[in-house]
Amino acid sequence: MTAYAVGDLQGCHAEFVELLEKIDFDPGRDRLWLAGDLINRGPGSLACLREVRALGDAALTVLGNHDLHLLAVARGGARLNRKDTLDEILAAPDREALLDWLQSRSLLVRNDFPGQGETVMVHAGLLPQWSVNQAAELAGEVEERLGSERSGAFLERMYGNEPACWHVALDGIDRLRAIVNVLTRMRFIDAEGCLDFSAKEGLDSAPTGFAPWFRYPRGDDVRLLFGHWAALEGHAEGARVRVEALDTGCVWGGSLTALNLSTGERIAVPSHRHRR
Repeated sequence: MTAYAVGDLQGCHAEFVELLEKIDFDPGRDRLWLAGDLINRGPGSLACLREVRALGDAALTVLGNHDLHLLAVARGGARLNRKDTLDEILAAPDREALLDWLQSRSLLVRNDFPGQGETVMVHAGLLPQWSVNQAAELAGEVEERLGSERSGAFLERMYGNEPACWHVALDGIDRLRAIVNVLTRMRFIDAEGCLDFSAKEGLDSAPTGFAPWFRYPRGDDVRLLFGHWAALEGHAEGARVRVEALDTGCVWGGSLTALNLSTGERIAVPSHRHRR
């Protein structure tokens, strides 16, 4: 068995199929970890959802901010944004089955790989103040709410930049929103672990007093996999922890990348879209 981690699909279905062919992926033998944001912005969002769901237990995916946005639009009363490419999903005959499947996905997955130690994947990153066990427990709080009868109310109030700083005493919607923001939206933080939501470009766009979350040391040696940050183009420069940046900007004209989780080899296919 070979396990691969793949960066944000964002509706790049044709490239996803090409990548699976290039790595000779066999769902009866191999495993796939997907870093979230399966959908939105690209032309094949519906096809990506169907393709990944059809892989069954051969594919593990974490929820990204675009995936949660789809759920908020479909089940939380949120509005579509001008650049969204979600209409085909929302009008699909299998819409509810796809949404149910997506809503039951995790925010964090973890496993041990020979020679690599413990590996954890989330969409955006982990606060350096959180241990892996704590992060898994906090992700579980959101997953539990998404699976409950109160999921619609949560999705309706999920959006927001406050609170920007995590504190263990947070409760209610503030606590859940803070967890979601760390795991699916984080890029730059300050030394206290407070998030900045304004800067979304490369490392040189860091606001004063902020740095990429992976430039703060941790108290463990876990390998962290993340997507979300296409402007990095797969390079977490200056990292002070073991990280692998998986989003290589396929939807923006870059590439779609698979990381062999045992050997560290990267395999990529170019985007079909013009680089932006």
